[in-house]
Amino acid sequence: MTLNGMLQILVYFGVILLITKPLGAYMAKVFEGEKTLLGRVLRPFELLIYKLCGIHEDEDMRWSTYAVAMLLFSVVGMVLTYALLRTQGMFNMFGWNPQAFGGKDMPPDVAMNTAASFATNTNWQNYVPEMTVSYFSNMVSLAIHNWMSAATGIAIAVALIRGFSRRSAKGIGNFWVDTVRATLYVLLPLAFIGGIVFIAGGVPQNFLPYQIVTTIEGAKQTIAQGPVASQEIIKMLGTNGGGFFNANSAHPFENPSNFINLLQIIAIFCIPAGLTYTFGKMVGNTRQGWAIFSAMSAMFLCGAIACNVAEQTGNPFVAQAKVMTEQTATQPGGNMEGKETRFGIGASTLFATVTTDASCGAVNGMHDSFTPLGGLVPLFNILTGEVIFGGVGAGLYGMLMFAVIGVFIAGLMVGRTPEYIGKKIEKFEVQMSMLAVLVLAASILGFTALSTNTTYPPGATAQTFDDKHAADEAKLPTLASWNHVNGSTPSNYEGATTNNTNNGGAHGFTEIFYLYASSTGNNGSAFAGITGNTPHYNVTGMFAMLIGRFLMIIPLLAIAGSLAAKKRVPESSGTFATDSGTFVVLLIGVVILINVLTFFPALALGPIVEHFKMVLMKPPI
Repeated sequence: MTLNGMLQILVYFGVILLITKPLGAYMAKVFEGEKTLLGRVLRPFELLIYKLCGIHEDEDMRWSTYAVAMLLFSVVGMVLTYALLRTQGMFNMFGWNPQAFGGKDMPPDVAMNTAASFATNTNWQNYVPEMTVSYFSNMVSLAIHNWMSAATGIAIAVALIRGFSRRSAKGIGNFWVDTVRATLYVLLPLAFIGGIVFIAGGVPQNFLPYQIVTTIEGAKQTIAQGPVASQEIIKMLGTNGGGFFNANSAHPFENPSNFINLLQIIAIFCIPAGLTYTFGKMVGNTRQGWAIFSAMSAMFLCGAIACNVAEQTGNPFVAQAKVMTEQTATQPGGNMEGKETRFGIGASTLFATVTTDASCGAVNGMHDSFTPLGGLVPLFNILTGEVIFGGVGAGLYGMLMFAVIGVFIAGLMVGRTPEYIGKKIEKFEVQMSMLAVLVLAASILGFTALSTNTTYPPGATAQTFDDKHAADEAKLPTLASWNHVNGSTPSNYEGATTNNTNNGGAHGFTEIFYLYASSTGNNGSAFAGITGNTPHYNVTGMFAMLIGRFLMIIPLLAIAGSLAAKKRVPESSGTFATDSGTFVVLLIGVVILINVLTFFPALALGPIVEHFKMVLMKPPI
């Protein structure tokens, strides 16, 4: 590992550490209904929203009512998005569809997958954005979910926190109030400031038609643009990840400089990190929040270092071919394939680690081109349930699920009823936690097993896909569009296997496995060698995204309702301290152990086998 790579990780983590307490304390005040600095400006808007929508601010919902409200909010938004995408050609007011994209550019299976993707905070994109969706669709159909799904995640986390902080209560809060406050007081101010900084940093924000220019060589080039900055900031803050352009954060309009690159990954972690302090503040013991933060931080640092070391070491085949792989003053060394050359290995591996620790999925490099061990890190991050800071809200409530399992195991070891934050953890809480774990695992492994045995549609052949590739390539705008990042298509069909992957063997299996891990984990990044835009992957991916979002949230809300109804148990000499270093180690161990036991066979078939082949086999030269 180079000094440059280590410094980038440490500087980034230092910034996140500095942000955590003030932002966390602010969010605690927001969701406790206390006065804040922004209250004088935003409170009238909050009250106006309640009046227009018929929301009763003081109404306290049972967990089941809270869950129904969350589901209705998400489902209605998903259906509306599907309808708008299919009819986008009808909406050209204010010049918001200058390229005249229509419903034909978003077929039913793609529109269905996309609607589910954005509603679940996944933002998996089986289409080329700049060739498919209008400015109107980007803003109204898609970007609105960057706000809605992010606010929903924060609301669920706050509801679970109330489960631990309340005593003998019937309710866990009001979903509508929590969602409005998350949007107005948390997301909006940060997005407003960040959007201005992004514009100042070179990210475009306009509604102009695509520009056709003449290059130095005399060729014609189409330059896509649009209202990028306003969507780029909420894409990162809300840990959404869907790119305005196909190349995502490798595109110079989405990510024009090292400074903007750093701001993007800071935006990904700032709210999830702050929520750990919010948790400690709301339960009345900030040490509990710092314990969760410490567990997340340890796993993040280990992953970031491991990924950087693997990519900086590079492929031994290259070194055996007498090619310089060491870093020098004139070349970066290591494995530069798939990396963003403007930023280098350090920034690309840090971005890959952060985006998969969180459920963001934005990318500035190609995970498919990482070394086996370098690619294993992003994959494993997703398989943890993205609890290493994780998505906005989702990371915290996922880690609290593992905390429930952890204290249950600790209770078994000492022979007493487990407790966490003064609440007894009993059969129901453990059952609901394990249900969420097993449902996610079943989705990932089940769909992977199904798709590894899925071939081309009847009558299709490899030539069919080669012909489609040639036809799609001819239609492409330029400026990095043909960079099939984030699972987008058209993809490179040449050499594709019968499973629509560009590689056979262990690497091809990993492409399929990663697709369903990313979909179920609501991440959205991809081992992009896979051709995701097929009816099979569109439909199965949609179900994986819905399962990963809602069949995890509902059991956790049930836990919140059960805990809120319980009385606080006073600490005794036998109480296991959950704000100690021992608990941090236990929590990390539980996360790793459960995921290794669950997914090791699949990991062994994919990146682990590929690594040993790379190390032990003779180079193909």
